[in-house]
Amino acid sequence: MLHTQFHQSTLSLFIGFIAVGNVLSLPQLAIAQDVQPSEVSLNDLLLSSVKAPLPPLGSPTTYLPSINQPVRLHLQLGERKVYVYQGDQLKASFPVAIGKAGWETPTGEFSVMQMIKNPAWEHPWNGSIIPPGKDNPLGEHWIGFWTDGTNFIGFHGTPDESVMGQAVSHGCVRMRNADIKQLFELVSLETAVVVQP
Repeated sequence: MLHTQFHQSTLSLFIGFIAVGNVLSLPQLAIAQDVQPSEVSLNDLLLSSVKAPLPPLGSPTTYLPSINQPVRLHLQLGERKVYVYQGDQLKASFPVAIGKAGWETPTGEFSVMQMIKNPAWEHPWNGSIIPPGKDNPLGEHWIGFWTDGTNFIGFHGTPDESVMGQAVSHGCVRMRNADIKQLFELVSLETAVVVQP
């Protein structure tokens, strides 16, 4: 065999011509490597130029760019659950408490508009402010997704985690503190929020 007579660039030359839409015949490849066409096959030309070991198989992300699917939230009021999807894959789900009769959590399609760690809470009737801390009814995280310009509705923690699965709030979506912390890490501003009955 004539493997040792060929230059390392054979495969590169072949692939380079193919990549730009050119097709090389076997005689053209042989001549490019200074070999008589009758002395070599296409297989010889290709195999002779692959001297370096191929990289080991592994994660495709080593060689291919990752395609990040957007995260979206689906709040099912009847189930008292919020589902976190990335693309079509369910990433997490959490039990929630929702708005009570007369203060229902709004349904529709929204997006995250606020994300606040350690939020202060303003009492809606008397305007008093409760600073961040153990007595704050919002817990340690706030994810706002609805406003009428004056009032806001969002996901937040609660000092009373026993209310999960109930309709007890003034429209907001209460979550266990560990769950809202996890949700806060999964979403970002403009994450889609779909609220269904």
